[in-house]
Amino acid sequence: MSSYRTIRYDRRPHVGTLTLSRPEKRNALNPAMRAELDHLGSRLLADEELRALIVTGDGPSFSAGIDLVEDMAGTLRALAERPLDDETVDLGLRVAATFEWIPRLGCPSVAAVRGHAYGAGLQLALACDFRIFTEDARVGLTETRYGLLPDMGATFRLPRIVGDGRARELILLGEVIDAAEALRIGLANRVVGDRELDSAAREFAERLANQPPIAVRGARRAIEAGRRLDDAAALRAAVTEQARCLASDEFRHTTQRR
Repeated sequence: MSSYRTIRYDRRPHVGTLTLSRPEKRNALNPAMRAELDHLGSRLLADEELRALIVTGDGPSFSAGIDLVEDMAGTLRALAERPLDDETVDLGLRVAATFEWIPRLGCPSVAAVRGHAYGAGLQLALACDFRIFTEDARVGLTETRYGLLPDMGATFRLPRIVGDGRARELILLGEVIDAAEALRIGLANRVVGDRELDSAAREFAERLANQPPIAVRGARRAIEAGRRLDDAAALRAAVTEQARCLASDEFRHTTQRR
């Protein structure tokens, strides 16, 4: 993992930290970063010891979004020049799924956002379970300003978090909002000073990591089931996860300690 050029990853001991590392480009996502994120994702999906993941950016910005300079010479140009058919959509899906592995992890994730999170940068933060912003953070889905739309998960994740009306406003107008507004509408879980961001994210992640992992995994699955299924099926999914918890050594050890 140390051979990555555009990202860094470390773990201590059950909390992993993924750092976007193109500070000279405000951590904009280019083809190399997307490939490295995909490679790291395959590793972390198989890591059963990971109990929380922090996602952050190197330097003063979380991520300015897609690197239009590099991508207009590569993937985006290729998409723009192709006919609208299944192959084109499949190619677009490979780009759009760059960080779809984050919600599929067996552990929760925390986005630590400072500076800017625009476009794909904010969509990366939305893929995480929680978001902690610095007081000076400014975030937005600015794709419509360029005649595009956010296609990396924001169109279904943002409405779940802030509600349909506010999500439509942010997406269709390409609005940029500050941290105070993000907190007010529920987009940010916490807002802290710039100097406190790393420690606040670490403390939050460690609290998550210290929870019984089978309960955390089960609760996350039950929450996701509630989004996709009708009430009866979602209740069944929650009870199934509860039964898994009750049968676990973790539950028995926890009750014995009390």
